[in-house]
Amino acid sequence: MRIISICPSNTELLAFLDAEHLLVGIDDFSDWPKEITALPRLGPDLSIRMDELEALEPDLVLASLSVPGMEKNVDELVRRKIPHLVLDPQTLEEIGQDLLTVAEACGIDANAVHAEYLDVIEDIKSRGQKAGSRPSLYWEWWPKPVFTPGNINWLTEISSMTGARNLFDGTDSANIQTDWADVRERQPDYILLAWVGVLSSKVKPELVKKRPGWNEMKAIDHIHVMEEELYCRPSPRLIEGAIRLGKLIHPEEFHDMELPRFIKEKQI
Repeated sequence: MRIISICPSNTELLAFLDAEHLLVGIDDFSDWPKEITALPRLGPDLSIRMDELEALEPDLVLASLSVPGMEKNVDELVRRKIPHLVLDPQTLEEIGQDLLTVAEACGIDANAVHAEYLDVIEDIKSRGQKAGSRPSLYWEWWPKPVFTPGNINWLTEISSMTGARNLFDGTDSANIQTDWADVRERQPDYILLAWVGVLSSKVKPELVKKRPGWNEMKAIDHIHVMEEELYCRPSPRLIEGAIRLGKLIHPEEFHDMELPRFIKEKQI
C-alpha cells in the first residue's frame, strides 16, 4: 500500500502503527520518526504540490483539519478523485480512535497499541489525581497577537490529567485571541511557551519578560519553553508531552514514570 501524509501529526500516527514503511511522500514539516526524513517532500502542509502528490500514485492520502487551511488540500484531493482520509481530533480519545480508523484503512491490527495508549492515559490521570496542588497553566501558542488554547483542546485535557488546569479553560473554544493584560490579571502559576510551528531553540522567553508587569507575576520563576512537536500536534506523541509536563509540575508523582513502549521504540 502506498500512503502519503500531508501533515506531521498523521505521519506520527502512522509511526505508532509501525506503518511508516508504507509512506511514499510527506509534507515539508513532518520530522519524526527519523526513518521518514529521506522521503519525497511535497511542500508545506498548506501548499502541497498536488501534481507531484498525484504522480506518486498513492492508495491513500492522510489529511487533517487540525491544520487551519487544510480544507484547500482536501478540496483538491476530492476534485482529483484521490483516495483520502481526513482526520480532525480534538481530544486524546479521538486520537486513539484515529489510530483505529487509519489502521483499518491500512489493514493493520491496532488493538494492542490502542490498548497500551489508553493504559498510559489512565496511569497519567491516576498520578495527577494524587497531586497535592492544582497549579494554573498559561499556554502561549503565539506571542503577538497573544493566542492561547481554550477549553476545547487537547492541552486543556493534558493540563487536567497531570494535576493542573489551563488558565483559559472557561472559554469553549479551541483557540483564544487575548492580550497580555488579561493573562497578567489571571496570574498563572506557570507560563508555558509552545509557539506553533516554531522550533524550541527559536522561542524567546525574554520577549515575555519585557511585557508590562512581568516582575509582578506569580510565574516569574516558572516560565518554560515547551517542545512544539510534543504539545501542538494531535498525535500519540502528546502522551510524551503529558509525561514531561507531569514531571515539571508534580515531580513527586511523575519522577519515576517512563515513556511507554510504543514511544520508546521510536526514539532509538
